[in-house]
Amino acid sequence: MTDNTSTSRVQLVMHEIKRRTLDVVNVEQISPGFKRITFKSESLADFISASFDDHIKFIVNPQADQPVMRDYTPRFYDNAKQELVIEFAMHGEGPVNEWAENVKAGDKAYIAGPRGSRVIPMDYQWQLMLGDETAFPAISRRLEELPAGARVTVVALAQDAGDRREFPTQAEAEIIWVENAQQLTDWASQHQLAAGEGFVWCAAEASIIKALRNIFVEEKGHDANALRTSAYWKKRTAAFHEEVQ
Repeated sequence: MTDNTSTSRVQLVMHEIKRRTLDVVNVEQISPGFKRITFKSESLADFISASFDDHIKFIVNPQADQPVMRDYTPRFYDNAKQELVIEFAMHGEGPVNEWAENVKAGDKAYIAGPRGSRVIPMDYQWQLMLGDETAFPAISRRLEELPAGARVTVVALAQDAGDRREFPTQAEAEIIWVENAQQLTDWASQHQLAAGEGFVWCAAEASIIKALRNIFVEEKGHDANALRTSAYWKKRTAAFHEEVQ
């Protein structure tokens, strides 16, 4: 069992929810399974995303009686430039995936949020991040934001080797790649947590997250207040995003 404190140091910050209409200004295929899309709008001058794993609602057909909404991570934003970048994983199906397949500069897009941010301090003695492809934007952003000297291990699941990416960072980072869910959970089971106060962050498909939470909390006795487990999607389920407790 690690000697983490028993009180959570994660800060919840709530935001005013705003809907914004954005212009697509750049579309880039950064790997076989990912598109990076840059949006611009004067409404982004007061956009707030205080945590690397925030999510906005991306809205398709906003005028419909029941518009389609899906969760995406704000990969990067710049209030002064009034720009927002979102990376779309192209492995799925559905209206948003279809939109991203066909999008071009000059198109309109619609978002809402974030509703809130769970701000995870950067000064833990060590950090561990595990995730599948849907977690790559959040992992990328966290590693860019970590200061020099921070210790972090990333275990990333990429079923397509072409989706493996560089994770630029000032931190002392170890990057481990796996090819499937079994390898991810096996690594977690075999890994011995370092001494000192550490934080574990996991985001992936729901069944993977359930297994990882059990490994870290039940098997390894890691403090649940120093753990964040998010199911970013669930097999055969649309519009799924859940915090696993």
